[in-house]
Amino acid sequence: MLWREYNYLKSYTTPNFDLMEGNPVARQIPWDDDPQLVQQWKNGKTGYPYIDAIMTQLKTEGWIHHLARHSVACFLTRGDLWQSWEKGAEVFEEELLDADWSLNNFNWQWLSCTAHFYQYFRCYSPVAFGKKTDKHGEYIKKWIPALRKFPTKYIYEPWMAPLEVQRTCGVMIGKDYPAPVVDHKSVSKANMGRMKEAYDAAKAGDSVVARKTAVAPERTSAPKRKANSMKSFVTVTKRKKSS
Repeated sequence: MLWREYNYLKSYTTPNFDLMEGNPVARQIPWDDDPQLVQQWKNGKTGYPYIDAIMTQLKTEGWIHHLARHSVACFLTRGDLWQSWEKGAEVFEEELLDADWSLNNFNWQWLSCTAHFYQYFRCYSPVAFGKKTDKHGEYIKKWIPALRKFPTKYIYEPWMAPLEVQRTCGVMIGKDYPAPVVDHKSVSKANMGRMKEAYDAAKAGDSVVARKTAVAPERTSAPKRKANSMKSFVTVTKRKKSS
């Protein structure tokens, strides 16, 4: 409850809280803008079964575990695809039954290391993280039927399966199930370097994006259509003033 109220406080007192530009708490990071990658992520077509299973559950049930949210948020932003957290927040707001404007934007900033959390060198692996709690890939088999026959050895990395194994399972990677959209090992390492550059630029005060922030239009509260998520904070504030 305290954490939720803290989120409400930050969103209520921070201009342009759901944006990067014009948001004083958001570190300015030069994200790429690739709508196709965002769509592949949104539709569970990244070629990483753990990520795709999560996004499939989200679209089907409107809910995913909080650690699953962490995984796909990191994957979309600093971990792999290098797309803006704003794009991810829009998808969660659209798909989640428990979507909350304040909590949603706060946590996307957190997971992308844009604000509130700055250990960008800590990255969720789309392969290793799922194995910690589900080494046999039962979650993947539930949400991605095409991979149900895959041996446990390859369930998190089906592209590593020999062609004869793929044929036996009736799924050819790159045809019946997507090949990975990126190579996690290489892009995650490269992205850590990009994050360091963005952090260093912000410290030096010479970020081009940071200069844009100074002229960005200011919005001091949530959009009207999401105002309900602010009610508890506003109510508490009014009570304090009247007491």
